[in-house]
Amino acid sequence: MLKVAIQMDPMEAVDILADTTFMMAMTAQDRGYPLWVYDFRTLALEEGRLFCRARPVTLRAVAGDHVTFGAEVRLDLGEDVDVILMRQDPPFDMAYVTATYLLETVHPKTLVVNDPAEVRSAPEKLLVTQFPGLTPPTLISSDPVALVAFHKKHGDVVLKPLHGAGGSGVIRLKADDPNLEALIEIHAVGSRDPLVIQKFLPAVSQGDKRILLVDGAPVGAINRIPAAGQVRSNLHVGGTAAPVELTARDREICAAIGPTLKARGLIFVGIDVIGDWLTEINVTSPTGAQQLKAFSGVDAAALMWDAIEAKRAG
Repeated sequence: MLKVAIQMDPMEAVDILADTTFMMAMTAQDRGYPLWVYDFRTLALEEGRLFCRARPVTLRAVAGDHVTFGAEVRLDLGEDVDVILMRQDPPFDMAYVTATYLLETVHPKTLVVNDPAEVRSAPEKLLVTQFPGLTPPTLISSDPVALVAFHKKHGDVVLKPLHGAGGSGVIRLKADDPNLEALIEIHAVGSRDPLVIQKFLPAVSQGDKRILLVDGAPVGAINRIPAAGQVRSNLHVGGTAAPVELTARDREICAAIGPTLKARGLIFVGIDVIGDWLTEINVTSPTGAQQLKAFSGVDAAALMWDAIEAKRAG
């Protein structure tokens, strides 16, 4: 029986009908695993031991009454639990990075999913650059000269912050759009992070496919269709989920990246595919499992726990 701690945003605030972390936690509870949840801000490294303030939870699939918390305890994450799910949402900022350093002190004795060192070294929009031929033309830079030159070369482009998430800050710039330099300046006021500029893919109007992989193998996909006239297809900004099948190209992409994901301990991953092109590899807190199960019956959370159990047994 695995003892599980989940590092996440407040459990009481989740949408139980859509949230992947809630589905993972319910699946764990159904398997008899004791569960605790904690906020990453309570992590405390003291004399080589990592602690947190955590609350045991009992979950129910009842909207508005889905969780009961027990009394807060101080967990020794290197001794008291077997598995930690790192599931807090981005932004992928220095606080997030620091949490990966802290969790690295207990992994792999306590199995952290996903591997915290690999999460740190695999930001969603950077890991894809390791797979040339699978991605559309892309530039990552803070240099206005380079960004403007890319725009002139490729015409219709999408601009987005490197460490953005959930479609935040994604802008389409057509070939004759004069606003790129001003947008670069505005971004620089609030952030020193680079920008990503990518050739626009018209196929996005047909959907941005989210494919879930467990231990490097694809288990299924959902399609996220943007609202009319929009570029962003993320569900929480107005995109609509729809069933979809994996194509031969999808399987080719998964076969190319799967061994790398498995070798790096990235057990639960969500990739984004538009048309024939891989655009992101999401390793922090991938979503889509509830929609996948509703559409296809495939239970990605159960498959994840099967993989975790196999790793702990090995």
